[in-house]
Amino acid sequence: MTATTEENASAYSMTSAAEITAVRDALHGAGLLGDTVRIAYLGLLDPPRNAGTNSTTETNRRYRVFLHDVSGAAPKDVVVSATRGELESAVELDTAVTGELPVLEEEFGAVEEILSTNEDWLKALAARNLDLAKVRVAPLSAGVFEYPEESGRRILRGLAFYQDFPEDSPWAHPIDGLVAYVDVVNQSVDQVLDFGAVPVPAEHGNYTDPELTGPVRETQKPISITQPEGPSFTVTGGNHVEWEKWSLDVGFDVREGLVLHNIAFQDGARKRSIINRASIAEMVVPYGDPSPVRSWQNYFDTGEYLVGAYANSLELGCDCLGEITYLSPVVSDAFGNPREIRNGVCMHEEDWSILAKHSDLWTGIDYTRRNRRLVISFFTTIGNYDYGFYWYLYLDGTIEFEAKATGVVFTSAHPGKGYEYASELAPGLGAPYHQHLFGARLDMALDGFTNRVEEEDAVRVPMGPGNPRGNAFGRKRTVLATEKQAVREADMKVGRTWIVSNPNSLNRLGEPVGYKLHPQGQPTLLADPNSSVAKRAAFATKDLWVTRFAEDERYPTGDFVNQNPGGAGLPAYIAADRDIDTEDIVLWHTFGLTHYPRVEDWPIMPVDTVGFKLRPEGFFDRSPVLDVPESKPAGHGDGDSCHC
Repeated sequence: MTATTEENASAYSMTSAAEITAVRDALHGAGLLGDTVRIAYLGLLDPPRNAGTNSTTETNRRYRVFLHDVSGAAPKDVVVSATRGELESAVELDTAVTGELPVLEEEFGAVEEILSTNEDWLKALAARNLDLAKVRVAPLSAGVFEYPEESGRRILRGLAFYQDFPEDSPWAHPIDGLVAYVDVVNQSVDQVLDFGAVPVPAEHGNYTDPELTGPVRETQKPISITQPEGPSFTVTGGNHVEWEKWSLDVGFDVREGLVLHNIAFQDGARKRSIINRASIAEMVVPYGDPSPVRSWQNYFDTGEYLVGAYANSLELGCDCLGEITYLSPVVSDAFGNPREIRNGVCMHEEDWSILAKHSDLWTGIDYTRRNRRLVISFFTTIGNYDYGFYWYLYLDGTIEFEAKATGVVFTSAHPGKGYEYASELAPGLGAPYHQHLFGARLDMALDGFTNRVEEEDAVRVPMGPGNPRGNAFGRKRTVLATEKQAVREADMKVGRTWIVSNPNSLNRLGEPVGYKLHPQGQPTLLADPNSSVAKRAAFATKDLWVTRFAEDERYPTGDFVNQNPGGAGLPAYIAADRDIDTEDIVLWHTFGLTHYPRVEDWPIMPVDTVGFKLRPEGFFDRSPVLDVPESKPAGHGDGDSCHC
């Protein structure tokens, strides 16, 4: 079947069940979706740049599909038109060159099952006097190391944990000194590496157990967030959002999760574009413990595991508080069946303290306006960690992204006091040092697609002629003219920021309109530059990359991350060193957390956050919030306002 005209009305509508079914039927019709074939990825392609959003011609909704054959036949990269119900292209992949397709959900249990009959694995467990039925094995992406025999084969690595009873947290009981390498296509075990038995930490980590919680607090009074007239935003067409002066289309991709399209701000009579497409296009978690058991650990949660596939169904009062509007994305399962993620995306408003305030001595005017923000978010669970992805839009034109990391830290046995690469969380229980590094892809469109990037540093002026008292300081702006010049590092010593501007659009002072990217300046990838993970996660070695827009350059690590040896993605994109000054450009910004786990992070980790901001820099002619009204105190009449 093909998707209906109504469902194809907008190029930026969210994926529908009818479209997924149309794609599946087209794949079946082309003989590409048999009993042994699985869909490893199915996602909507962006409309071509020149298609526009108001075209009178039919919108061709095109889907990209990665097909994995569990029998061992070559995988395929396919493009299907859901609108026309037909195949547009199909490319057979050589995984020894491209890397493997993302990890399938059915492979999670396969690693443990394959190992359950392996003699070497059973021997290692017996030497530790462990019951096989209570051993859980984490299915972990393999990376690329000094194993030429793994090239072109689908490998996962397994680390084991012990689970005393169904509700027991296995992460409290790592089975250390043991790792297995498994071929999930051939259903075989390449290696079981046993470095000797290590005591399994005995203390449980069951964070809902009264033994750990003690008496639950009874001190908290209710916090009630009400909007009797409903939220200030509207949602039309299923995913088009208008809030205050903002407009955008909310999308969802099984790989990237939340995707925001066509972010614009109403400035007087003009709707002004800011970002064409915004997403977190990659996330990598590299571990820093050189132990032979886990020196290979690094997980690309976006490219290898697909963060959108494991989005949570959110619950009112738990995940979201207040007057909530939910969106329920539809994704494909491995067989091409539509699957709804109920309440997968949460939207709401938040009061955000003071927007502007002044008590003027001369005029006697006391002025206070309150800020608020629109929150668009989703949460995903990837193994032991849970991540929240939060986009914020503010009244003053600021755009912010915040990642929230929580869940359970990945554990190991702790070798003893003084060990340099892991924290001790509980007696004998360790947690290796690691990072959570995110790659934002910001397809900029400030008043159109002729944008420029300048690097801005604070400058200290030496005392001397023209600065006799030494109080002067200034700033230096440097145009980043080519792609290789625009591979940049943050520098908090000089307050480094990056300004995206449009020299063809001037504000009333005759200056190019702009937005400034404010990085948080945390460490980028700490692994050695010659390491495997540094080659595969090159995006994470720098804070900023800028590329000329290209339709097929969507991910900072390239299309196929799993077991890719490196060099794909941004290093390949910038190889031609294209001109980016006053061009159609994409910003790629790396940000993240360096996590030295604390005792307070066990047995469940309180949220830690990291992100970035984009703030208007001469984009408006004056403050865009002068028309924000005074607040009305709750419970007061319509004529009452705050006079603070």
